Amino acid sequence: MMPDLGKYAVEVLSSYGVSLGLLAVLVIASVLRARKVKAQLDEVEARSKQDG
Repeated sequence: MMPDLGKYAVEVLSSYGVSLGLLAVLVIASVLRARKVKAQLDEVEARSKQDG
């Protein structure tokens, strides 16, 4: 059940939407960056094992 937001309902709901959207972007960016860094680390470790 949604509370009565009065005449500012559009502004409040749009700010919630923008906030949730930005959080989603940050989470996705973090996951993608973590995958990239992990792949780079795996590559460095593989080269290290070949050398030693």
